[in-house]
This record gives sequence, C-alpha cells and structure tokens, in this order.
Amino acid sequence: MPYQFVWLIFLLPLFSFIIIAFFIRPFVSSESKVAGYITIAAIGSCMVLSFWALASVMAAPDHKILIPDIEWVVIEDAITISLGLMLDSLTAVMLLVVTIVSLMVQIYSQAYMKGDPGYHRYYAAMSLFTMSMLGLVLANSLLLMFVFWEMVGLCSYLLIGFWFHRPSAADAAKKAFIVTRLGDFGFLIAILSLYYNTGTFDIQELHSLAISGALAGTTLTWAAIGIFAGAAGKSAQFPLHVWLPDAMEGPTPVSALIHAATMVAAGVFLVARTFPLFEHSTEALTTVAVIGAFTAIFAASMGLVMDDIKRVLAYSTISQLGYMMLGLGTGGVAVGIFHLFNHAFFKALLFLGAGSVSHASGGTFDMRLMGGLRKVMPWTYITFVIGSLSLAGVWPLSGFWSKDEILATTLESQPILFWLALITVFMTAFYMFRAVFITFHGEYRGGAQDAHGGHDSHDGHSGPHESPPVMVVPLVILAFLGIVSGWWNVTGGFDVFMGHGETYGFFERFFSVLTHSLPLISLLVALAGIFLAYAMYQAKWLSPERIGDMFKPLYILFSRKYWLDELYENIIVKIVTLKVLFGGLEKIDTYAVDGTVNGIANGAIASGRAIRHAQTGQLQLYGLFIGIGILAIIIVVYLAG
Repeated sequence: MPYQFVWLIFLLPLFSFIIIAFFIRPFVSSESKVAGYITIAAIGSCMVLSFWALASVMAAPDHKILIPDIEWVVIEDAITISLGLMLDSLTAVMLLVVTIVSLMVQIYSQAYMKGDPGYHRYYAAMSLFTMSMLGLVLANSLLLMFVFWEMVGLCSYLLIGFWFHRPSAADAAKKAFIVTRLGDFGFLIAILSLYYNTGTFDIQELHSLAISGALAGTTLTWAAIGIFAGAAGKSAQFPLHVWLPDAMEGPTPVSALIHAATMVAAGVFLVARTFPLFEHSTEALTTVAVIGAFTAIFAASMGLVMDDIKRVLAYSTISQLGYMMLGLGTGGVAVGIFHLFNHAFFKALLFLGAGSVSHASGGTFDMRLMGGLRKVMPWTYITFVIGSLSLAGVWPLSGFWSKDEILATTLESQPILFWLALITVFMTAFYMFRAVFITFHGEYRGGAQDAHGGHDSHDGHSGPHESPPVMVVPLVILAFLGIVSGWWNVTGGFDVFMGHGETYGFFERFFSVLTHSLPLISLLVALAGIFLAYAMYQAKWLSPERIGDMFKPLYILFSRKYWLDELYENIIVKIVTLKVLFGGLEKIDTYAVDGTVNGIANGAIASGRAIRHAQTGQLQLYGLFIGIGILAIIIVVYLAG
C-alpha cells in the first residue's frame, strides 16, 4: 500500500469537516442532507482504505509498514520533532473498528437527525471526531498522539453538549471535559518525563528502550502510571468514570460512537500502544488489572437498577472497558484489543437500537414507558437481542470468544480478579435481559412524546412503529458483525496477527466450550443471569419490587451511584476545591502577594513623608547640613589615610 494513501485515511474526514463547516453550513439550508452525504462519502472511503491497509499489513514482514516521517520542528542539531504515522497490526485493527462503526453511525444519523436545525453542525463535528480518532490511532509519537488525544476530548465536548440549549447537556459536556482533563494531566506529565529521560517522543524507540532495560525502574513505573491516568480518564475507569453516564445527554448516535469506537476506545488503545512500558513494570501492569477488574464489577452493579435504557448501556460500557483493561493487565495486547474489537460492533448496535426504540416511543429512553415493542419493531428487537446475547458472552456469538480469553488469562495470573470478572458475567447478562424484557415484552405502556428533547418522533408517525430502513440497515450490519467478528480468533488468527499465541484447529476451538470447564462455566453463569431476568421481568415468578425491598440498602446504594456524584460535586468541587483550595489561594493572594506589594508601597509612602518633612526650604539649614557632610568626608579620608 503506498504510504500516501495512509495519510488520506485521516485527512479525508478533515477535508469533510472543512467543507461542511466553512462552505456548507453558512450557505446551505439545514433541510438539505448534503452534509451527511459528504461525511458518509469521506468515512466510507476511509473504510475502504482501512481494509486495504489491513490486507497490506497482513502481507508485510512482521506485520508492519514503514512510513517516512515529516520533519516539523528542527532547532539546530539539538531538537528535531517529526510528524509520522505507524501502520502495524494494532493500527490496522483499530482503523477497521473506527471506520466501520463511524460509517454505520453516520448512515443511521441521516434519519435520526432529520429536521434538526443543527444538522450541518452535527456532521461537521462528527467528521472532526472521526478524524481525531483516526489520527490518534495512526500517530507514531506520543507528542502527535497527545495532539489528537486532546482533539478527541474537544469533539466529545462539542457533541455531548450538541443540544447546548438544554442545561443538562451543557453540564454533561463540561463534566466530561473537566474530568477527562484530570487524567490528561497525568498523561502529559508522563510524556514530559519520558522525553526528559530519553530525549525522544517516538513510540517505537520508547518500546526498544523499555525492552532493553535502558528505560526502567521508578522512571518507567511512574511514566506508565501517568499514561494509565490518561487512559483511565478517556476510558472511564474508576474513579474517573463519572462523566460517561451523563454523556448520554448527547444525540444517541454520538453515544454509540463515543461508547464503541472513539473516545472510550482511545484509553484502551493508549495502554495497548505503549504496552511494553507496562509489561516491564510489574506495579504498573498490576494497577491496570486491578483497576480494570474493580471497574467492571463496580459499574455492572449500577447497571442493574437503571431505568433509562441508555444509562444501562452506559454503565455496561464502563464495565466492559474494565474488562478490556483487565485483559490487557493479565493477558496482553491481543486479549484486551480482541474484546475491544468485538465490543465495538455489538455496543454500537445496542446504542443505535436504543435510539430506534426511542424513535418508536415518542422520544423517551425510560424503559418503564416502553414495553411490547417486539410486536411492531421486529428488526430492532431481533438485532437488539443479538447484541445483548453477544454482550452477555453467549456461545457462539463474538462476545463469548473475547470474554472467554479474558477469564482464562485472569484465572491463570490473578485468581482473585477472576472471581470478580465471573460475577460481572452474571450481572451483565441479567441487566441486559432485564432491559430486553422490560422494553420489548409485555404490553406497550404509552411512551412519552419528546420526553428527552430529542428528534426521534419528528417523522409524522403516531404510536410505536419500526424505524425507517436507513436506521434498520446499520442495525442489521452491526448485528451480523456482532455474530461473526469473534470468529477471527476461533483458530487463534487474531492472536497471531497481533504477535501473540499460535493457531490451532477450527473445530477444536469452536467446540471447546463442550470439553473445557471454564468456557462452560462462564456460559452457564451468563445463562443463569438471563434466566433470572426472565423469571423476574417476563414470567413474573419473582417480584422485582419484593426483591428490591429485601435488598433495599443495596438498591439505594446502586441507584444513587454510590453517592459519588454528590461526593465530587458537593464535597470535592464546592468545599475542597472552591472553599479550601481556591479560598486558600485567595487568602495567599490577598495577604501574601497583595500584602507584600501594599506593604512596600506603604513603606515607600511613609519614607517619602519623612523625607518630605526634612525639606524646610531654609537655605541656612541646607548649608549647615552640607558643611556637616563635608566635615564627615574629611574625617573619614583622614582616618583611612
């Protein structure tokens, strides 16, 4: 593949953004769909180039293609900063994830955003968002990666707060921007520390230094933890997870893109891209695994009680991101990225499915106002169930294969974390099929016209109905990928492509669930979660209200999200930050800085006042002092001689 075409993979969406922002939006009516067509054409072309890149990487030695750098800054012979791209197996997989999911989202958005006055602004931001993520994936240096990293954060702010006239959306956008900046500060410190100690931003050079031992010890550990801090912010790991559920205030296609292929995937990708730094620091790698496992079960507990279908999926995303970090921490790049690869398709499917049911229910995302939709929305129902089964890890769908690898590697290296992961399997299956039964089964409960201020119901329909083909077709494509994407590694092909593992027989792996205890146990645990959801919300053998009363303290704890929002907003922000920190700084500024300046000024004024009183205006007095001065000088000279 000519390297010039690799540059086009992220430049095409940039051109799309420029055309829409500067030529389409100011001069073309928002009723026109031309902005959507331009974005779809640009990202569709990127997807074709990404498949070409994948084929080229597969055929290349060591699964790497060298791309010449462009010198950006040259300061004599001391500092040279280059712009360059890296195309290897990790990049090729991520390019597929970003372009396929983004293309499906843009096509789906043609109907979802129909009639919105910000239609052109939406597609301009989506083009820039996709470009930023593609640039992040392709960057070959930490410096260039950080530039695209911050652009991803900016675009998420613009899209989460897309309906900025709603205070909740504006607040959610600010929350996402500020919380992720906390993690980014750690990432920036790590970049500067690595450059100070190595003199390079180049990722491959840093890999070589870590592998050779030239970069080691405390420097390596703290640099890796700083990188993970940035990843924790973007990938919503505890305790920087609080922004992601609120990000649901953006349009549903935005949620699908953020949760499946762009912002949250960026953190997992960052750890994978710099994995040799973690691999040679036991403390950093253990930190990744422990935080990942805790985040997985912690977020799943809150997903059990949410009534908003998008928030159920949001906590599911946080939980699955924890799974990916656990996979990286215990099994390496291939294990964590394989789950990211599979998760991207079925999670995008589920979010777009949530938008489809909202479209049928008057704009609400409250599952308590839905029900019975499988009768009128068969395509949405079938695809949503496929996504839920894959997320739950049911054999032989894609989620099963990647979940099984994470459990296997965790059991081998971190048995305690394995039990947390296995409990999470049960919880995931339960809350997803709780959502399925409440939303699609039973009788329709009326919906709520435009309950969330969206644009789902502005299509002239009254009552529940199937979404138009432009929304259904992406669901079907993503459902197909949610079934088959995991088959890439049935024979170990994905692991080998990523530089780990070995191949084995197709049937040996495909039917391993029947002959090995761990896959069978994890499958039974998932089926048990589905069965409990069926017993409570479909068959009504168990009363959800009675169980809620039995475990009321836990229900309150989960539904109030462990009071972390109150802790952050009321204690940390209002008291610790505003009153203690900023109040203390204000006092330092008032009494130390201003006090010093004012004291000097007052001293100068006082001394000036004293000198002023000495100026009497009497010439004889001035002559006396001059005489005394001359006499003093003569005495000093005489004594010195």
